[in-house]
Amino acid sequence: MTSNSGDVPTIVITGAHPQLYNHDLAPTAPEGRTWGAFSLFAMWMSDVHSVGGYTFAASLFFLGLTGWQVLISMLVGITAVYFLMNLIGRPSLRYGIPFPVMARVSFGVMGANLAAIVRGVVGIVWYGVQTYFASKAVQVLIITLVPSAVDLTHNSIIGLSTLAWFSFLFMWFFQLIIFLSGMERIRRFIDFCGPVVYVVMFVLAIWMLYQAGFSSLTLQLSPPASSTTATVGVMANAAMLIVAYFSALLLNFGDFARFGKNEAAMKTGNLLGLPVNFLVFSIITVIVTAGTLKVFGEAIMDPVLIVEKIGSPIVAIIGSITFIVATMGINIVANFVSPAYDISNLKPEKINFKMGGLITSILSVLVCPWLFVASPSAITLFVSIFGSVLGPMFGIMIADYYLVKKQAVKVEDLYTMSSDGEYNYDGGWNHKALIALAMSGALSIGLSLLGAYGLMFNVGDWGWLIGAGAGALIYRGLSGQGDPQAAVAAQN
Repeated sequence: MTSNSGDVPTIVITGAHPQLYNHDLAPTAPEGRTWGAFSLFAMWMSDVHSVGGYTFAASLFFLGLTGWQVLISMLVGITAVYFLMNLIGRPSLRYGIPFPVMARVSFGVMGANLAAIVRGVVGIVWYGVQTYFASKAVQVLIITLVPSAVDLTHNSIIGLSTLAWFSFLFMWFFQLIIFLSGMERIRRFIDFCGPVVYVVMFVLAIWMLYQAGFSSLTLQLSPPASSTTATVGVMANAAMLIVAYFSALLLNFGDFARFGKNEAAMKTGNLLGLPVNFLVFSIITVIVTAGTLKVFGEAIMDPVLIVEKIGSPIVAIIGSITFIVATMGINIVANFVSPAYDISNLKPEKINFKMGGLITSILSVLVCPWLFVASPSAITLFVSIFGSVLGPMFGIMIADYYLVKKQAVKVEDLYTMSSDGEYNYDGGWNHKALIALAMSGALSIGLSLLGAYGLMFNVGDWGWLIGAGAGALIYRGLSGQGDPQAAVAAQN
C-alpha cells in the first residue's frame, strides 16, 4: 500500500509507532523513485560547482605538485569517494529509506537520534555559513546595479551592515521557498544549477584563453616538492583532502539515493558526477586560475573576484547570479536536506520534512555564521568535535550493514518500539555501536585537536579515514561473527 500525502509516494507501514514514522521517513514507493542517472549527475554538479568548490579545486594545484601528479591524486581521491558513496547509498536505494532511518539499523531506533543530531548540527552550521558566503555575492550584485547602495555598508548590526543583512535574509528566504516546495522541486532545481554553472565556467575559460593565450595554460601553479618522498606524501594528502571534502555527504547520501530508479542509475550518476565531473571542473578551474596570473598579475582563486576584476557590469551581474545559484545548489544538497530529515526523525509525529527544513533555516541564522567564520579557533573546535565523528559513524554503519547484518534489513522493524523488534536492542539503543562510536570518536577528535593546537603532528584530513577505520574495526570486533539469521535472509 502506498501513500501520496506528500510530494513523493511512499509505502505505508501498518502499525508503525508514531515516534518513529511519518510520510517523509517512510520507505519511498517504486513510483516515487524518479531520480535517474542525470538527476544524480546534476546533484553532484551542484555539490562541486560552487565558489567553495572552485576555490578547493584550484588550491590543489598550489600544493607543490606537477599538474599530472595533482590529476593522479585527484583521480585516486575522487574514485575512492565514488566507491564509498555507492557503499553507503546501496541500502537506502534498496529499501527507500533516508539516512536517519538507516541509522536505526546500526544504532537502534532511539540511538539513531544521536547520529541524526550530530549530522544535523554539522549541516545547520554549514548551511548558515554557505548562505552567508552567497549573500556576499548578492551584495556585489546590488552594488553593481545600484552603486549608491554602498552607503548601506558603513554601519554594523550584530556584525553585519544593513546591506549585508538584506543580502543574507534574501538568500535565506529564497532558499527556503525552494526547499518548502518539496523534494521533487529540489530535484528539478539542482537539475538546473549544475549545468548552468558549467556554461558560465566554459565561457570564462574561453575568455581567459583569449586574453592570456595558450602560453598561460599550465597545470602547475607552484614550485615542485623537494624530494620523491615529499611528493608521494603530498599526493596522498591531496587524495585524502578530496575524501574529507565529501565527508558530510558520505554519511547521508542515502537521503538522495532513496529516490534512485535503480542501482545502475545510481552508479552511472555517481560515476559521471564524481570522477568525470570533478576532474573536468578542476581542469577548467586551473585554466581560469592560471589565466589570471597573466591577465591580472596574480593567481585569483575566488571566481566572484575574477568577474569583478573583468570590469564589465554585465559580466559582474551574470557572474554573481551564476555563483549565487551555484551556492544555493550545494547548500540545498549538502546542508539543507540532511538536517530536515534529521530534525524530523527526532519527533516525526509532529515534525515533517518541510517543518524540519524551516527549523533548520531558523537555527542557521541563530548560529550567526558571519561571527563563526571570523573566528578561526571556533571553526577549528567545531570541525574537530563534530566533523571528526562523521568518519566513525560512516565506518560503523558500513561494517554493520555489510559485515554484521549481511545486507539484510527488516524494514517493518525500523518503525516499531516493540522489544521484539530487530532494532530495539536494549531499550532502543545499540550499546555496541555507542561504545565503538565513543572510542573511535575520541581517537579521531583527540588526534584532530592535538594536531590543530600543535601538541603533536597534524594528521589533517587523514582524521576521517582513521575515524572511519577505527569505528568499523571496533564495531566489528564487538559484534563477533555477525547475525547468522541475517546471512541466511541475505542469501534468500
